[in-house]
Formats: sequence, structure tokens, C-alpha cells
Amino acid sequence: MTKQKRFILQEKDLPTKWYNIQAEMPNKPLPPLNPATKEPLKAEDLAHIFSLECSKQELDTEHAWIDIPEPVLDMYKYYRSTPLVRAYALEKALDTPAHIYFKNESVNPLGSHKVNSALPQCYYCKQEGTTNVTTETGAGQWGAALSYAAKVFGLEAAVYQVKISMKQKPYRSSIMRTFGATVEGSPSMSTRAGKDIITRDPLHPGSLGTAISEAVELATTTPGCKYTLGSVLNHVALHQSIIGLEAELQMEMAGEYPDKIIACFGGGSNFGGIAFPFMRHNFTGERHTEFIAAEPASCPKLTRGRFEYDFGDEAGYTPLLPMFTLGHGFKPANIHAGGLRYHGAGMIVSQLLKDGFMKGVDIPQLETFEAGLLFSRTEGIIPAPESSHAIAATIREAIKCRETGEKQVLLFNLSGHGLIDMTAYENYLNGDLRNYELPDEVIQENLSKLPHIIK
Repeated sequence: MTKQKRFILQEKDLPTKWYNIQAEMPNKPLPPLNPATKEPLKAEDLAHIFSLECSKQELDTEHAWIDIPEPVLDMYKYYRSTPLVRAYALEKALDTPAHIYFKNESVNPLGSHKVNSALPQCYYCKQEGTTNVTTETGAGQWGAALSYAAKVFGLEAAVYQVKISMKQKPYRSSIMRTFGATVEGSPSMSTRAGKDIITRDPLHPGSLGTAISEAVELATTTPGCKYTLGSVLNHVALHQSIIGLEAELQMEMAGEYPDKIIACFGGGSNFGGIAFPFMRHNFTGERHTEFIAAEPASCPKLTRGRFEYDFGDEAGYTPLLPMFTLGHGFKPANIHAGGLRYHGAGMIVSQLLKDGFMKGVDIPQLETFEAGLLFSRTEGIIPAPESSHAIAATIREAIKCRETGEKQVLLFNLSGHGLIDMTAYENYLNGDLRNYELPDEVIQENLSKLPHIIK
């Protein structure tokens, strides 16, 4: 009998609503605060930066299901559903009794999951009369997705890309410009925030925190311009829930249910996207799935950070967010998983981690590339360095199954392909990459500068 490897939904079966986990969490996330007054923000306050609809979604703790607008559904149909794939070759290479599945978000035209949120964010901005959008990007997946979505809905886009990532992955900025966006390396001299950072540290390599500062400054000082964000925030996880909702239906087609769900972790978009729809069954006690977020060992906010109110950017332009953080002044190492080089975790994920519904694991850089090579050579897909963190964590779990003889069902999110990351793979194959050790004193120094609002 032929083994079925790929599971794809028919168009008529595609989800038409996003899942809002905030409405069903046992403990709601703490609210974002106004940095000056320390008072909880309202949607109207956030709408100074974001579209009003995204601001409402950000704070919505009542509605578990939110309709996907028809124009966004029409765009989703260009590439959704993405396949659920049984990784038979990887299982064989690992000699494991585990059944390994992955949700392949790399097959859409933009190459990663990021477009799932870029499309609705640009749609809402257009509906509200916005003419320009701006954002930050690390490795460039989000910047590429936002640039494309802006063009779809007739908006002009400006992207601040982390300077070291721009050097490591020059073709990603070329992709953004191909879609019509303007791209600046961050920190830059085009904003007050960028100038201040460069003045303090002329050789600053940039981080997502610096790029967010510049994008937020541009949005708040330019008429008709709104800021868009590719991770961390609640409304981004809401849009990305399309991943897990599809995966639920596809796992039913496969006749199995995941014991463990794994995704890489930067701010939480792809992790929340695949995990949250499944996690709602843990809340009711119906299921007992384990959820694992795989972050870089050099940027370990989940495993070594502290739950505090902190800024989402380096300059302190954003609201104060309740998060597991390394401190907004944290300068991450120049690892090739540029999309994971962020100091904090999203508010929802932070509360779920605090409440024990998930756990974080940190993965050294060399282990991620070793995992990426094995996946490439068995499944024929070169994964993004970010996604390789999820692969590495999955391999760890599969090896545990081999050692214990336990047959588990493992599901991970392949959030993007690595075809624009070949410089990183070449460096690894040539022996030029290394692991980065993060001393405790560096973490404690950054955390000591936080406002310590949570008692």
C-alpha cells in the first residue's frame, strides 16, 4: 500500500475565520501600558501607530473567532492551503519510531509564513485611508511579504532592515525593492532614533529593536502612514492562526493527532500560528499536547529572560509590553537566523509560558545548521536558518523516542525556505560559523535597566 505523504485541503474546506486565543486563555495577558502614565492602552491609543482594526484585534479578549475579510480570503486562495507533509525520509534517517509531520509554509510565492499577516494588515490600512506603511525586518521574510502585500492593496512601503542581516542576505532587500518598497539598513541616519543609536555606537550591527524604533518614528511623523509588525503582537498571532487551523484539519486527514508541536521562536508569530489552535484543546482538558518553542541560544528570552514590562523597541517609542525579555537594550549576536534576533516574546506567549502551557528550548547555531543539512538531504527542502531551530528541536524529540521506544506524533512548522540564505550554509560548510555564548552578567545588566512594574 502506498504511503500518503502530503495532505492538502480543498478550497471549499479552507478556514474562513481566524482563532483568537486571548478569548479562551485561563489567564488573559496583562495589558500594554502607556509608558508615561503606566495606564492600560485602549484601541484608540494604539491606532496612533497601527490601523484601527488591528488595534481592536490586539486588545480583543472576548471573541474567539474573527471573520477573515473576503479580499484577504481571495488572496489566501492563491497559495493556501499549504501542505502538511509526513517526513518519512527524516524518520528513517533518525531510525525513530516517532511520526514526524511538518506544515510547509515555505511553498507560497513569498517563501515564508509572513504573508499570512502582511495581507490583512495592508488590507485594513487601505480600508482606513492609509497611503503608506512602514515596518522593520530582520532576515527579510517579513519585509518581503509586507512589500508585496502593500503593492497588492495599492500602498507605498518603507522597510528598515537590520543592518547586519542586510549584509548577510543582500538579495532579500533586492526582493523588497522589486516589489516597489524603499529599504534602509538600520540603524540609519534617516531618523532621530537611528542617529542616536549610531552616535552611541557607530559600529552597531542593528537589531529588530533598532529597526522597530525607526519604523515607528517614521509612522508617527508622516501623515497617512501606519506601522505594521510581523511578529510579537497579538493581532499578528491571530492572522497566523490560519496555519494551525489548516493543520488541525490535515492531521485529521492523516488519521493522527500531535503529541508535541514545535516551532522556531523570535517574537512568536509562526509558533503562535501553528500552536494556538491546537492549544485551545489543552485548556479544556480534551488533549494534552506539549508545545515547544525553539529559540537561539544566543537570544534566549524564553529560557533565560525575565517576565517584565518592557519596550518592544530600543529607543522606547512603543507601549510597554508584558513579556519575557532580555531587556530592550540587548544587542544580539550576529547569528544567521536574523528573524529570531529579538529581545522579547509576545504578550500571549509570555503569559502561556508563565502559566505552564508551553516551554522554551534554546538551540546553539551549529546544531541548527546540522539539522538543516539533514533535513535538506532527506526531505529535499533547504530550510531557512530560523526554521532549522524547529527542525533541531524536533530531531531532539525524535531521538528521545528512539531511545525510549515511545511512538509519538511530532508536528513542526517549516516557516520558510532557505534559498536566499545560501551564504549562511556556505559559511557553515566551510567551517566558518560558531556558537555564541551569552554570559549571565550581560543579561542581568540589561534587565537591571527595566522599570520593574510587575511586583
